[in-house]
Amino acid sequence: MDPQENIILAVICDYGARVRGKGFRAKDAEKIQAKGVGLAYSNLMITSLGEIVDSPWGPRGDVLMMPDPGTKIHLQADGDFAAEQYMLSDLVHLDGTPWECCPRNWLRRGIEMLREEFGLSLFSAFEHEFHYSGILTGRGSAYGLDAWRFQNGFGQHLVSVLDQCGLEPEMIMAEYAPQQLEIVNAPALGVTAADRAVQLREITRALAHRRGEKATFAPIMPGGTVGNGVHIHFSLQRDDGSPCSYDPDQPYGLSTPFGHFISGVLAHMNDFVALTAASDTSYERLQPNLWSASYNNLGKQDREAGVRICPLSGTNPEKSFNVEYRAADATANPYLALGAIVWSGIDGLRNSLTVPEATDGDLSQEVVTRLALKKLPASLSDALDLLQKSAPLREWMGSEFLDAYLMNKRSELKLVSDLDFEEKKKLYASCF
Repeated sequence: MDPQENIILAVICDYGARVRGKGFRAKDAEKIQAKGVGLAYSNLMITSLGEIVDSPWGPRGDVLMMPDPGTKIHLQADGDFAAEQYMLSDLVHLDGTPWECCPRNWLRRGIEMLREEFGLSLFSAFEHEFHYSGILTGRGSAYGLDAWRFQNGFGQHLVSVLDQCGLEPEMIMAEYAPQQLEIVNAPALGVTAADRAVQLREITRALAHRRGEKATFAPIMPGGTVGNGVHIHFSLQRDDGSPCSYDPDQPYGLSTPFGHFISGVLAHMNDFVALTAASDTSYERLQPNLWSASYNNLGKQDREAGVRICPLSGTNPEKSFNVEYRAADATANPYLALGAIVWSGIDGLRNSLTVPEATDGDLSQEVVTRLALKKLPASLSDALDLLQKSAPLREWMGSEFLDAYLMNKRSELKLVSDLDFEEKKKLYASCF
């Protein structure tokens, strides 16, 4: 075996949305997949900035990473750069039962409950914006052909590798800001969509690194540059694979079950936004007039809505119809972000929540008052307070899991408390 191909890593995406793990010999893969790789509880408490400040577990407790061979990524060696091989993992107790504080397991439990109770599956995709340092900058290049030309083949290379890895890239483009690109994967069922979000980020970073450049997914960039969002598109399917989100006879084209599901997301959005916009700088984006969400509203093709009803296209509207959750960024663990949508949607289905009136234009105070819209929290600290007080989120996550996440994020806030905002932006840009 080529010595550059002899190590595979078992990895997890932790509470801070960073991917961490341990390596083993490729020839031991079958054995490792059966017995797992040990990990301390508090490995999940490493903040996104790389330090453990507080942990509910301290040095105690062990779980196993169980690598999922269906998630294996293999980037071949390239010149001076060694091959990369890794598998995403579930976290289980030493007896093999799922660990209650595993983000991937939490999403899976929600997906399974949606199917068991309602015969429905979530079909979703993560749309990522990022900055690539290798693009020549120039004024007036937003969405431009010249901006695409200036990226010097990185986009073509990225799409090719994502395709080879089975992530089904659908679209890539130059975005609004200098050096900014957007990449979209095809939708996938269940946990696979979140797996792809983790994989896409790491593959993008790896390929940029191999060119001596940096791919940055930070929500706010230094120097006044427009930051990066993650938009989560989703719809529902029946057990037989047929779509069930669109009904032209219902308000806004939302089928009855999809309307209940979305209403649950909107009802709980303010309480779970700390899971989808997960950094101190994230809340600078969640403001009016920034092409991002600032209220928990349903909007018709409105890119400032909390949940946007996407336009219909093509000859099969039932299949293509979807909505987009817009209050997310790449500081969020994709399993937690998608899990929040799933569990909230289930609550909407259980309680047959009524679809709220969709907004169409700027949100005046009259509209906000009439529709009883809630403004999204102004800071991560405020968002964490709402999450802590939410009885439904505590029930869905369990107290140990929820309290660990809260502690992790409040520890992160301690680490940046003495920095001014420009310093925070630089720090998060260096980490994401």
